[in-house]
Amino acid sequence: MIDIAREAFGLYGINVEYVNMSWARALQQARDGYIDAVVGALPGDAPDFVFPDAATGYSTIALYTHPDNTWQYAGIDSLSQSKLLAINGYAYSPELDSYIEKYQDDPERVWVLSGPAPLSRAIELLHQQRSDVFPEDRYVMQWQLEQENNTESLRMAAVIHESPIYVAFSPIGRDSAQLAALLSEGARALQSSGRVAEILTRYGLSWSD
Repeated sequence: MIDIAREAFGLYGINVEYVNMSWARALQQARDGYIDAVVGALPGDAPDFVFPDAATGYSTIALYTHPDNTWQYAGIDSLSQSKLLAINGYAYSPELDSYIEKYQDDPERVWVLSGPAPLSRAIELLHQQRSDVFPEDRYVMQWQLEQENNTESLRMAAVIHESPIYVAFSPIGRDSAQLAALLSEGARALQSSGRVAEILTRYGLSWSD
């Protein structure tokens, strides 16, 4: 998504600077006007933000467990006997987000992670069997496990939600609407030219994925 945004904005002479920070902090920094946009947002993450017409990615949220865990997902109530990990400020699905909000103060049911590398921490906690279930985008998780050279280290228990994802712009940015429109226009141009497909191929993906 960052590669697509850089090239889409580059069509209009706009440079993109990417800074890695925790998701909750990124949302707050954008709301305070210190940064222009966040990458990888669902509408549920940031309903007050300015969203482009065109998505620049697609998210498939899956639930992961330790490979020895035989738990099966059978709706939100099936989480009641499990300790769920979640990343602070993330949206996963409307139903799971409501569950996390309801039980976020009950550490036996929901454990909220923060910081600059929460995914690595979540994987570690699952490996140690200190938690039971963790939701994550399946392609993000696949990429992370490949970087660790251990793609079989976790079990994907279920896919629970699929949704377009966006670069979302600061709700107080005076240029947010214009930037969102330019990103949509540029992304469509890259899609039409085949450039988006080339970018995705570098990551082992296709737009149909």
